[in-house]
Amino acid sequence: MKATEQTLQMLDRAIRKIADKFPASQEAEQLTDIHIRVTQDTGELMAFDDDDNEITRCIIEQWIGNKDDDFYEQIAAIMRKSLEKNRNQIEEMSILKPYSFVLEDDDKENQGELFVADDETVIINPELMAGLDEDLDAFLKDLMKD
Repeated sequence: MKATEQTLQMLDRAIRKIADKFPASQEAEQLTDIHIRVTQDTGELMAFDDDDNEITRCIIEQWIGNKDDDFYEQIAAIMRKSLEKNRNQIEEMSILKPYSFVLEDDDKENQGELFVADDETVIINPELMAGLDEDLDAFLKDLMKD
């Protein structure tokens, strides 16, 4: 799925609204992740904190009624690009690190991490982490031989 200009604008606006709820001018006191819940039938995108308090919501018209089996994989890629575009504002949010943006379906099932921020590390592309478990297992196995 190729995102329309309207879709990209709506995502950027939603991300800015999320960042506005955690202004950089405040001291980071809250420990939370941002849960982005998307309903495939209605195209509704909602953002919540860990306590299920709603932060913002919008309708992405392009996503209404999309029945693709890989819908969440497609929108995750689009959302990651928008998060990368707004990265500076996101990294300044007054949330204790580490935190992440998590994509969920309308049943609150995790569909993947979109953005992970720590003090020194930011992960936007999950493919960077592909195979990490296997690499660590091999490293530990080699280490235990000695």
